[in-house]
Amino acid sequence: MRRVVIAMAIAVGAFAGAAAQDKGSLAPTPLSPLANPNDPKLAAKDIFGRATTPSKAQSRSIGFYSRGCLAGGVALPVDGDAWQVMRLSRNRAWGNPAMIAFLERFSRKAARQGVWPGILVGDISQPRGGPMITGHASHQIGLDADVWLTPMPDHRLDRLEREEMSAVDMVRPDGLAIDPAHWSVRQAGIIKAAAEEPEVERIFVNAAIKKALCETNKGEAWMNKVRPYWGHNYHFHIRIVCPAGQSSCQPQEPVPPGDGCDKSLNWWFTNEALHPAPGKPTPPLTLSQLPAECRQIGLEK
Repeated sequence: MRRVVIAMAIAVGAFAGAAAQDKGSLAPTPLSPLANPNDPKLAAKDIFGRATTPSKAQSRSIGFYSRGCLAGGVALPVDGDAWQVMRLSRNRAWGNPAMIAFLERFSRKAARQGVWPGILVGDISQPRGGPMITGHASHQIGLDADVWLTPMPDHRLDRLEREEMSAVDMVRPDGLAIDPAHWSVRQAGIIKAAAEEPEVERIFVNAAIKKALCETNKGEAWMNKVRPYWGHNYHFHIRIVCPAGQSSCQPQEPVPPGDGCDKSLNWWFTNEALHPAPGKPTPPLTLSQLPAECRQIGLEK
C-alpha cells in the first residue's frame, strides 16, 4: 500500500515542495489561446489554467479535492487586517465562499489570541478551480489553502515583495527533524489554531513537523487532523469539509482515529519515504475525467 501511495504522489508532483517558493513576476506572460479548446484529448489543466475570471454560476464546489472544479469562485481580498495574499501573479486566491470566510475568521482569531499578527496566504484555487498547470494535484474545488509558516510581517508588503519573498524552510536538509533555528512554539500555535476549527477536515504538514508536534502535543484532540505528507516544509495545507447543502462536492474519507503519533509515523523517516524511486507519470486529467458540470464551467466565455 505504501508503494502505491508513493507512486501516486510522484505522479501528481507531491515532492515539488519548492513550488510554493517559486518566485512570481510583476509582468507575467499570458498563456497563448488554445487552438481547439473542444479537443477531447486536451488536458483539463490547459483550459482551467487559462481562465482568468470565475464562472457566473452559483458558488459551489464540484467533485473531489483533486478531481473537480469551482463554480462562482470568490477571491480573498489581497489585503486584510490579519492576512496578506502572496504570489499575486499566479491568480490563485479564489475559493468557495466557505473557504474565504474561514481564512478571514481564522486569521483574525490567531491575531486576537496573540498567536501571530496575521497570516501569509499562498495558493487557494484558480478562478474556476480545476487542475493547475503547475504546483498542485489538489486545490481544485476551492476548499484547500496554503498558509505560509512565516508570520505576516509588521508592514504591508508591496507587489515585488509578494512575488519574490520566500517563506522559511522549517525542516532540516536531511528531512529527519525540524530546524530548531526556525521552528518554534509560534509555528505550532498557528497550526493548532487552524486545526481546532470545526470545519477543518485535514491539515497537511511535512513529516518532520508532525514529529515535532507529537513531541509537544501528543494526545491532544486536534492532532488527529494534522497529517504528514511530502513537501509542506515551508507552509501548511488547510482542507475544509464540503459546505452544507453542496451535494456536488465529494467529501473525503474520515481521518483514522488517534493522534497520528503511533508507529505509522516512523515510516515517513525510512529511506523508502525520504528517497522514493522515480515512478511513471500519470497522464494529465482531461475534461471528460472531471464531473460533467466542469466542462461548461471551464469553457464558459
